[in-house]
Amino acid sequence: AALGCALLLPAVLGQDCPSPCRCWSLSEPGRMQEPDSRGLRSVPALPRRVRSLRLHNNSLASIPAGALDSLRHLRHLQLWDNPWHCDCHILYLKLWLQDFSAAALAGLRCASPAHLRAKPLAQLSGSDLGVCTRLLPTQCLQFFWRDLILIAGAVITLLLAAWALKFSRKLVCQLTLGGRRLRRSIPKT
Repeated sequence: AALGCALLLPAVLGQDCPSPCRCWSLSEPGRMQEPDSRGLRSVPALPRRVRSLRLHNNSLASIPAGALDSLRHLRHLQLWDNPWHCDCHILYLKLWLQDFSAAALAGLRCASPAHLRAKPLAQLSGSDLGVCTRLLPTQCLQFFWRDLILIAGAVITLLLAAWALKFSRKLVCQLTLGGRRLRRSIPKT
């Protein structure tokens, strides 16, 4: 059977390996074969524990936003030799690769549209892509609300701390002044 992708995992369990892929354990990385198919048109659901992902030499035109975000253990990625379609959908891959590996990004080139053919993904600009109405993956909106709540909590905490400080100063002043009055009213013997 032709391979569409190859994965390297800490331990290979049958349910961890997506059906179009071949998976190997970290204990047998020398046996890992190269994908030799151009049949893979979309990225399968990938196990989070993937260490090495080889998706080169396939028919991938883009990668859906968020598809690679959960791969925290990924150390090696091969995506070259795919017919990347450089429109707004390629923006996720470009931004993700900028954070992951400049070398992996440098090897990718647009296959379409015609005016961008052979242009490196790393050199794409906003003007090349046209008007992109939805640039951010859905997860970014969740992070926005989380961050907004955290900022509001921090502001409320600071206001409460400032109020407590002001109240404590007033209390210290009253105790100090009150203590002086007590000393004056106590007769000396």
